[in-house]
Amino acid sequence: MAKRILIVDDSPAELANLRTLLTDAGYDTVTASNGREGVSKALSEKPAMILMDIVMPEMDGYEACRQLRSSDDTKLIPVIIISSKCQKADHLWAKMQGARALIGKPVKADELLAMVTAYA
Repeated sequence: MAKRILIVDDSPAELANLRTLLTDAGYDTVTASNGREGVSKALSEKPAMILMDIVMPEMDGYEACRQLRSSDDTKLIPVIIISSKCQKADHLWAKMQGARALIGKPVKADELLAMVTAYA
C-alpha cells in the first residue's frame, strides 16, 4: 500500500504540482487548502508525512505545525515546510515550530522526493 502524504497549501496550482510529483512517484495524496483544514485532515487521514506551506488563510503553517506537535495523535507525523521564505532564519524557525525541514519554492522534484524518502 502506498504511503499517504498530506499536502497543505492555499495555492491550487502548487497543490496540483506537488500532488502530480508525489502521485507519479507512487504516493497516495490528500490535500488541504489551509492550516486549520490541514490539522483536521491529519487527524482523520493519519498521513505518513505532511507537506505544509507557511502563508495561508485561517491558520498559517507554523500555527498548524504547533497544533500537530501538541496532539498525541499527530505529534509523530513528520512535517516538511514548503515555502518561498527560505532564508537561514526561516529554516531555524520552521524547526523550532516542530517541522523536520524546509524546502524552498519553487520546489525541485529531486529535492522533494529525496526529502519524502528520508522522512515518510
